[in-house]
Amino acid sequence: MGLLKKIFGDYSTKEVKRIRPLCDKVLALEEPYSKLTDAELQAKTPEFRERLANGETLDDLLPEAFAACREASWRVLGMKHFPVQIIGGIILH
Repeated sequence: MGLLKKIFGDYSTKEVKRIRPLCDKVLALEEPYSKLTDAELQAKTPEFRERLANGETLDDLLPEAFAACREASWRVLGMKHFPVQIIGGIILH
């Protein structure tokens, strides 16, 4: 069984590989979101709700919503989520 795991990987490894590109999208949005004013950042919540009501899925909104949350955390608490925390949040999503 150990050899097959080494060759094909286990479920967790595959899942992290699947989720890593989403995490990278969140991290890529750091610069544009850091340039938003506080009012523009706050306006993202109603924008996301409207887009959700117009048929977009939560998966479509996920990178932008996580980027907004990450930027808000930075502004309010002075802390940014690490990539591993973003991956955990995506998994829990």
